[in-house]
Amino acid sequence: MSVAFRRESDEEHKEPRFELPIPAGPNLVTENGPTLIAARIAELEAEQATADEPRREEIARSLRYWHTRRVTAIVAPPPTADEIAFGSRVRIRMDGATRDLRIVGDDEADPAAGLIAFSAPLARALIGAMAGEEVEMPGRDEAVEVVSIL
Repeated sequence: MSVAFRRESDEEHKEPRFELPIPAGPNLVTENGPTLIAARIAELEAEQATADEPRREEIARSLRYWHTRRVTAIVAPPPTADEIAFGSRVRIRMDGATRDLRIVGDDEADPAAGLIAFSAPLARALIGAMAGEEVEMPGRDEAVEVVSIL
């Protein structure tokens, strides 16, 4: 039969769904990271049991991401108290305001809660600094002051 007379399905015209992007570099996590990943997987699996077909496909895609993150997770050693590193809790002064931050893994980040990913520009600038130092941030006129390492 000629292709002119066949009905095309809607599936043929959909954009392909790519996998969720995995952040580049090592999958460093804090001591809480494996627990957070396991909780996210359990939450998605519970939702998948009652979801309709389109949502189940979305959940399956998310589960592939989280299963990969669980397998590749590397629990970072605790940071030292004298130099900022992955896992450090720090107090900084930026733009005249003081903020407490913790440097965490990409999947643990929540900037509103003071958890910044180690791959974020601010975290990269702070890593290796000590209390009392000022660190330069690309694109900023003023330096960020490290008040203390908590």
